[in-house]
Amino acid sequence: MTYRTTRQWTLALAGGIAMIGALSTTSPKLLASPHPGAEPAQPSHHFWDDLNLDHLPGDAWERLRDNMQWHERRHDARVQQWIDHYRANPDNIVEIIERARPWMAWINEQVELRGLPGEVGLIPFVESSYDPLARSHRGAAGLWQFMPGTADALGLHRHNGYDARLDVIASTQAALDYIELQADQWYDGDIELSLAAYNAGAGTVNRARQAAASGGSAGDYWDLQLPAETMNYLPKLNAIAAIIDDPDAHGVALPEIDDTPAFAKVPVDAPINLSQLANLAGVDQAELTALNPGLTNGSASPAAVDVVLVPIEQEEAILAELSAPAPSTPQEGEQYLVQHGDSLSAIAGRHGISVAELRRHNGLNGDVIHSGQQLEIPHRSLAAR
Repeated sequence: MTYRTTRQWTLALAGGIAMIGALSTTSPKLLASPHPGAEPAQPSHHFWDDLNLDHLPGDAWERLRDNMQWHERRHDARVQQWIDHYRANPDNIVEIIERARPWMAWINEQVELRGLPGEVGLIPFVESSYDPLARSHRGAAGLWQFMPGTADALGLHRHNGYDARLDVIASTQAALDYIELQADQWYDGDIELSLAAYNAGAGTVNRARQAAASGGSAGDYWDLQLPAETMNYLPKLNAIAAIIDDPDAHGVALPEIDDTPAFAKVPVDAPINLSQLANLAGVDQAELTALNPGLTNGSASPAAVDVVLVPIEQEEAILAELSAPAPSTPQEGEQYLVQHGDSLSAIAGRHGISVAELRRHNGLNGDVIHSGQQLEIPHRSLAAR
């Protein structure tokens, strides 16, 4: 069976296919797994679950279970070994899944739309423990752990304060494109072999298949002799799927994850500083930062991204703030005379700047000001920050 997107590989133009094929054939390890000693960022608060879903609200776990296709693999001894391993550390599973909460429902939908096995949506569990900021000692980064060369071939750019490997939306689409492309190009639609190539590189998998064929084997993933990490790759994936499919039987209490929209896309028509936007729109800055891990310098530029993700409950307020005319502000160096009842935050808000910026510009150590005091207002607007 061949899995194709409705876009028919729009990313795989002739040059792109040639580049990806060459990379897959020659590189023994294009997409590295996380460094075993890496410390994923700990989840502090969960702000969202999904993006632009068209179906009725429901349970993300049920949707995932409905799309699972590899139930028979769970009887393999290697899968059972990893089931036992994960069952021995149920708190670790729950911790990783809590970290997946923001992205689980949206990734489920993307996998379902392509007709891929639901298990594919659990790859970030194995690759990065669902940490969008994860980096391996080999240089891979993001939820899907893309190496720089593979990211370049797939159009995941790194420039202007933006790393698309860390952008969950962009990197997920690229990862699923890549998995489908390799399955179609090399393995007659066999997704398991494509996942092995995702981990070890197509050249490594192809050589293992040739060796298996010379010994009379059919050459599917479960018959191959591959590097140890790749030999464990699908068993880990299937073990996690088995536990999620029947958590009670495995002694794991899954956190509830709704399958409903919780964040939205806002167009980037001018440079946006996330800290300033959060300040003006009354949004928790940590939410905006966590929703946009690809924005490595805390700001979004139209030259780098088309949209930023925002909490859906604040979408209207943020859109209103971005569309509002810039406030009338004094020119650089113009003085402002503090009036009775003024506060530093009120003055900063009226002039479209942050309190920290106003404090820093005037050499203030705190927020205490007094009537008659002269403050210098830096001439800046939201779009310029």
